[in-house]
Amino acid sequence: MNEMWLHRADLAESAINERHAQAVWSIPRTNLAVAAWPPHTKEKLFYRWHYWWQAHYLDCLIDAATRRPTRSRKQRIKETIRGIKVRNFGSFTRNNYYDDKLWLALALGRAHNLFGLRRPKYLKVLENNILAGVDPVTSVFPWRVGETFFNVPTNGPAAIMLARRGNLGQARFIIDWIFDNLIDDNGLVMDGIRMSMNGPEIVKPTHPYCQGVVIGACLELALRLKNRPDAREDAVIYLAHLRAVVHAVEKEMATPQGVIDWKTGDGDGGLFKGILVRYLAEVAVRLPDDNEANSATKKIAKRLVMASAESLWNHRLEVDGLPVFATDWLADAKLPHNYGLTTNSLSDFVRIVRIDERDLSVQLSGWMLLEAAARIAANEK
Repeated sequence: MNEMWLHRADLAESAINERHAQAVWSIPRTNLAVAAWPPHTKEKLFYRWHYWWQAHYLDCLIDAATRRPTRSRKQRIKETIRGIKVRNFGSFTRNNYYDDKLWLALALGRAHNLFGLRRPKYLKVLENNILAGVDPVTSVFPWRVGETFFNVPTNGPAAIMLARRGNLGQARFIIDWIFDNLIDDNGLVMDGIRMSMNGPEIVKPTHPYCQGVVIGACLELALRLKNRPDAREDAVIYLAHLRAVVHAVEKEMATPQGVIDWKTGDGDGGLFKGILVRYLAEVAVRLPDDNEANSATKKIAKRLVMASAESLWNHRLEVDGLPVFATDWLADAKLPHNYGLTTNSLSDFVRIVRIDERDLSVQLSGWMLLEAAARIAANEK
């Protein structure tokens, strides 16, 4: 079973790298993932490139290299980090969206851990740039520079980053703010709070990735607080929060069989379910199995990931022996174009026919899910 999921994750990795990976503007020793397959000219030239999609591509490369370290995998990670910097005109901080920068900071932090290196200067610069953006009134992070929208897709990753850095007080403040203000009647995490002339307005949609980052942040906090004799009781708070959100996801976002069933489409939404299962896998592997409530939550997290991965795999298409994943994990994948039948009209054709599976984001979610399943399978005793 373990080898089967490793093999499937390998095929997902190969599919993304063969179809999407290329040097930035033909510059040696750089790499990025083209935003769609088959790509338009603007995508081939990285005019349309999506900073935060590349952060998740980097995360997936790190997943694969963590699973089976090879020289070529580590080299591609280094080239991708270089590629992001080159395409962002020499700086990781040149971006007005704090959520974008936070996704990259998390991925770069994982890369430095993989290589066993001291935290590089560029990561410290990026993290400090993010931390300088905290809102002085609310003490949480805005979605982007000059914005009065404070959302979970920014503050969840911020809490994860802060917890990993050891800034537990600030991480706790953010998570407490989310649970005080942004949990709906079903126990799911809502999107955020927008400050308006009429006062705070709750933005109510409950996206899968909002659940994922809050689960991830609660786990990071709980694990660190448990290791501090003066804070072990506080860890119980975040374990309870984590368990509640995992149970809500099972009840509200999955089928009775455990398949994550949430329509996220293409574009940025294509990544939302992948981010959720990344952090569900964290729970399945890292949550301490020291009481009945935790054991039950670990089983739920594992079931959600493995059932979703099986469904995704069963509904894939194959092109040249490599998978194309569906945006809907319960439906058959659609071919991004009439493969092998087009010539120079291909670019015009894909402009007319909008197929979600064409987007890198959708395919990355599939890869993330298979890496999550491989991680859980490898952890089985």
